[in-house]
Amino acid sequence: MLRWSTIRGGRGDAGPAAAECDAGPSTSLRFAQDEHLPCGQTRFEPQVQILRSAQDDKSFLYFRKAVLSVVVAGLLIVTSLSGLAQVSAPGDKQIGPANDRPPAILDKVGISQNLNAQLPLGLSFVDETGKTVKLGDYFGKHPVILALVYFQCPMLCSEELNGLTSSLRMVKLTPGKDFDVVVVSIDPTEGPDLADAKKRGYVKRYGQPETADGWHFLTGKQAEIDTLTKTVGFGYVKIPGPDGKLTQFAHASAIQIVTPDGKLAQYYMGVEYSPKDLRLGLVEASANKIGTPVDNILTYCYHYDPGTNTHSLVVARVMQLGGAVMVFCLGGFMLVMFRKDARESKAQNGK
Repeated sequence: MLRWSTIRGGRGDAGPAAAECDAGPSTSLRFAQDEHLPCGQTRFEPQVQILRSAQDDKSFLYFRKAVLSVVVAGLLIVTSLSGLAQVSAPGDKQIGPANDRPPAILDKVGISQNLNAQLPLGLSFVDETGKTVKLGDYFGKHPVILALVYFQCPMLCSEELNGLTSSLRMVKLTPGKDFDVVVVSIDPTEGPDLADAKKRGYVKRYGQPETADGWHFLTGKQAEIDTLTKTVGFGYVKIPGPDGKLTQFAHASAIQIVTPDGKLAQYYMGVEYSPKDLRLGLVEASANKIGTPVDNILTYCYHYDPGTNTHSLVVARVMQLGGAVMVFCLGGFMLVMFRKDARESKAQNGK
C-alpha cells in the first residue's frame, strides 16, 4: 500500500512516495492535485483556510450587527426613560402634558435687563447674623455681584450659586477686596438661620474662608423684596409645592453685576458663567462702565400647570430633544453600516 507525502520546501521525500508520483496520484486524492504544483503538493489546505476565513467573516458581520442592534435598543430604552425622568421622588413632581406655548403662569416670569437702572440702596434687609442692614452698606467701594434666589429652592437656585462659586474660584479677584457678593432671598418667610447656613456652605465651597466678609446673604420683608426685584427686572410668581401650599417660586436664573454706585451694569443668564466674562464684567463695572444686553436665553426653575397641578424642569424638554437627535444620528449610522456590510457580502459572494 502506498503512503501519501507532501513536498516541503519544494523538495520531495525519498522512498516509496517517489513511486507514487511516477504512477500518478490515487483516485481518492486526484481532486486535490493541481497540475501546476510539484508532485505531492495540493491546494486542499489553502481551500480549507479560505472557507474558514469566509465563515469567520460572516460570523463577524452577524456578531457586529447583533451588538449594534443591542446598543440601539439600549439607547432607545434609556432615551425613553430620560424623557419620563422625574426630578424628585415619584409622585412629588412629574412632567406635565406638552403644550404649544409655556403655561400662562410663566407670563409673569422672566428677566428684563434694566441696564443703568439705579438700585434703591436705602432698602432695609437682615443679614445672616440677624443684623438689620441697608442695601447701600455693600456699595461705594467695589462692584457687587447680585443674586436673587430663595434659600429653600429645591433645584435651580443651588445650581445658580454653585455655578457662580465655581466661576469665582477661577477669577483672579478676591471677594471683600475687589468685589462683594450679595445674595438676597425673594422669600419673606426665610430668616437669618437659613441665610447663615447658606453662607457657611458657599464660603466653604469657595475654599477661601478668609473671604467670608465679602459674602452677604440677606432676607427681608415682602415690600422691600418687591421693590428690589422690580428694579432689577426679576419676574417671579409663587406656586404650590408638593403639599399644595404656596411655598415655592417659579422664576428664571440670572446674576447681575452692579457698579460701586449701585447701577446695574451687566446681566449673566443661566446657571453657569464664564470666568473670563465674569472678570471682565467686574473690571468694567469697577470703572462705572455699563455693559450691553445679552441674549435673553432663560432657564426657568419650574413649569407649573394649575390645571394638572404638575411641575417639570425645562431641562426635561431639552433632554427629550437631545435624545431624539441622538436616535436620529445613530439610526443614520446604522443604515450606513448595514449597507456597507451588504456590499461587502455581495462582493465576497461574487468571488
